[in-house]
Amino acid sequence: MPPAFAFCLPTSAKAAPDGTDRFHEIKCDGYRLRLELNGRTVRLITRNGHNWTDRSPWIVKAALRNREQEFVINGEAVVLGVDGVSDFNALHSRRQVQLYAFDLLALGGEDLRQLPLEMRKTNLARLLRGRPDGMFIEPFESGAIEPDVFRAACDRRLEGIISKRRDRRYIASRTREWLKIKNRTHPAMSRDLQHYFGRMCLRHCFSRICFRQYGQR
Repeated sequence: MPPAFAFCLPTSAKAAPDGTDRFHEIKCDGYRLRLELNGRTVRLITRNGHNWTDRSPWIVKAALRNREQEFVINGEAVVLGVDGVSDFNALHSRRQVQLYAFDLLALGGEDLRQLPLEMRKTNLARLLRGRPDGMFIEPFESGAIEPDVFRAACDRRLEGIISKRRDRRYIASRTREWLKIKNRTHPAMSRDLQHYFGRMCLRHCFSRICFRQYGQR
């Protein structure tokens, strides 16, 4: 198994860029996961480094049924509602958590991160062509997309879209090669704001405590 894989993080943007050099994916409302299979050992790691293996038995079973014995997949842990839209609040239901797979970082002990995204997606499609229950490929559009596509995603109550350069290697940091265009009316936006202002409040309180303790010495 290659060394540990840090996550590639998208940069926020107001609109999908023009041009034919990108893939566009639905931004699912779930948890970012890295799936690592090494023989009969499966690990599901979140962006913050938490081990979710025990929380996602359906994904684990799907990985163990694969003919390959070693791979690393990047994806999003989701629970789909009856309308096919991901439901963030249902993620506590362990049996129903599936993986939207959108990138293949390693296969058969070979590190694929230097390959362009287009080739990595081709390899991912081959790896998951049996469409195992619990794990499926994130659908995507290629080339330029009209504003109507994003509006349609918002109308369906989707979180937004992710736009990725198809000819770029995997970058283990925040990058403009991946852009996220969010639906501003989606509940995920209010969660992000609550998290942001919560951190601001903690920093403010901590600063006041430090000043009281040390500022007047």
